[in-house]
Amino acid sequence: MLRNYATAIHSRLLVLMMLLMLAAPTKVLVAQTADLEITATEDSESKESKADKKKEKDKDLIEINERFFVSLAIDVTAVLIIILLIYYPNYKKMDTIFTFILFNVVIFLLTFVLNKVKISMGAAFGLFAVFSMLRYRTAGIGMKDMTYLFIFIAIGLISGIQLDYFVLSVICGIILLLIFILDCNFVLKREMSKNIQFEKIEMVKPELRKELMQELKNRTGLKIHRIVINKLDYLKDTASIRIYYYE
Repeated sequence: MLRNYATAIHSRLLVLMMLLMLAAPTKVLVAQTADLEITATEDSESKESKADKKKEKDKDLIEINERFFVSLAIDVTAVLIIILLIYYPNYKKMDTIFTFILFNVVIFLLTFVLNKVKISMGAAFGLFAVFSMLRYRTAGIGMKDMTYLFIFIAIGLISGIQLDYFVLSVICGIILLLIFILDCNFVLKREMSKNIQFEKIEMVKPELRKELMQELKNRTGLKIHRIVINKLDYLKDTASIRIYYYE
């Protein structure tokens, strides 16, 4: 009887050992599978983070491609057409042409760079603050020259944001057409003005307005159609008069 009891216990121990041996590889396999899943998840997350970093770096890269050169060509062509066909034939000013061209090209390049590079908000505000402090204090620059300067800056800005070729060409064409119509005596006569010093101060009276205009026409040979009295100097007996005439 004891022998049978020992045999039963022995057989049960063998069965228990076999079950433990079978369960151990399963646990190891489950643990290895879990480790593999964690490793795969970490690898995917690291790949995604690397891809995001690469995208951010790619955003900061400036690529000089075909679009850049075509946009620059359209921009420079529009500027040269305005200068050579409209501005210079009407005003004969060579000194301002240098300013117009350089302003246009520099604004184009700055706009292109700022459109491609990710900069901080503080740097952007600082850059525009510097531009806001730029002023021309030259006495010779007039309203027309300031208008043309603004037009060239606007063309450079529009060209630098990398619009579609057709859209950019249409916008530049509209600007060219408006300048050509308004500044070439088709709709409005081109009015010129200049300041002169007039020594016959006794003629600067409201009742002698016609005689004063006729005197100024005879002296200057210009087709004066209106005058503005800027300043009267009774110590020197002179008057500063701004005359307006058509070419």
